[in-house]
Amino acid sequence: MADQVAISAADVGKLRAATGAGLMDCKKALGETGGDFDKAVDWLRKRGKQIAEKKSERETKAGTIISYIHPPGRIGVLLELKCETDFVARNEEFQQIGKDLAMHIAATNPIALGREQVSADVVAREREVYAQSDKLKGKPENMVGKIVDGMLETFFRERCLLEQPFVKDPTRTVKEVIQALSGKTGENVQVTRFTRYELGESAR
Repeated sequence: MADQVAISAADVGKLRAATGAGLMDCKKALGETGGDFDKAVDWLRKRGKQIAEKKSERETKAGTIISYIHPPGRIGVLLELKCETDFVARNEEFQQIGKDLAMHIAATNPIALGREQVSADVVAREREVYAQSDKLKGKPENMVGKIVDGMLETFFRERCLLEQPFVKDPTRTVKEVIQALSGKTGENVQVTRFTRYELGESAR
């Protein structure tokens, strides 16, 4: 397909600006998708995810601790963003993503990194609340469980950091942003932990 479609430098530049991917990857994505911009974006995201998954088992010995205080000083975040080498840890884009993620956490107040870290007690409490919701009154009993499961899925997407839409680009989840960074740096990049402080509340 790449030989049949004329890919202009402007198209490649536009795709690179939108995704942050490398020039050759952008050119290949446009070629593979017949020059369709939206499909090329999806192609790059899938590729980034595949690359990140291949790297996910590699040890992350380097990284950085990012601190962020949200004006006027009532909310603060500490975030650990890890990678494989000090070279990547010092990379300007790596540092900027860390800052953006810390700001994201300050704004969205996630309760856990991923759904696996949400305690069984919290999940059970949410299920109980949903099961007693007015929205379920009059629903067939065989549908209640499925509806509650759907509501719980929404809860995970809203409250778990990696599943949340990224505040600076809601078309991508935080996990997809990290996977894209992993694909660009060539290293395993992971958010390993975070703590959000809010004046008058317990740290999480």
